[in-house]
Amino acid sequence: MATNNLHKLEEIRQILNDEYKVLSLADIGFYDDIEETGTTLKENAGIKSWTIFNKYHKNCFSDDTGLLVEALNGAPGVYSARYSGENATFDKNVTKLLKDLEGIENRRAAFSTVVSLIIDKKEYFFEGRIDGIITKERHGKKGFGYDPVFLPDGYNETFAEMSAELKNQISHRGIAMLKLTNFLRDNAF
Repeated sequence: MATNNLHKLEEIRQILNDEYKVLSLADIGFYDDIEETGTTLKENAGIKSWTIFNKYHKNCFSDDTGLLVEALNGAPGVYSARYSGENATFDKNVTKLLKDLEGIENRRAAFSTVVSLIIDKKEYFFEGRIDGIITKERHGKKGFGYDPVFLPDGYNETFAEMSAELKNQISHRGIAMLKLTNFLRDNAF
């Protein structure tokens, strides 16, 4: 998987549940940052996958995920990981988001993930999305990123309050990865 995000890597490994062995960039000796210059999640996912495929000539996949907030015209979107600026952290990003939404009634949001899979020089895309709202304060200590403030529709716990098993079943990343694994099974890869 073309990622340096250890939280994301662990989540992917939990979702795939030992059905596939997922190697990280560190496992293959790649420690550089891959610059995400795309304007969409799909472009950024593809940039990461193609970078690794072209360098190592190995089948690989990557994802890009964004939090899309209606009242912020889809922001932070592709800039979700660096929403609070150059030295962004999960905590700084959440703090900025809550500040940007102060006094705003419409707190509708969605998490969206696009996975780019490259097998034998062909690229395939898989998308996952979950709708919900941004809470007015943090709830829970699990997960990472915006999990403490994202309350998915139909649930009374934020992602950061849910068990990893439940989150992985319903999340944007879980949905996209299920599509990817079904594709791999159906095509006998």
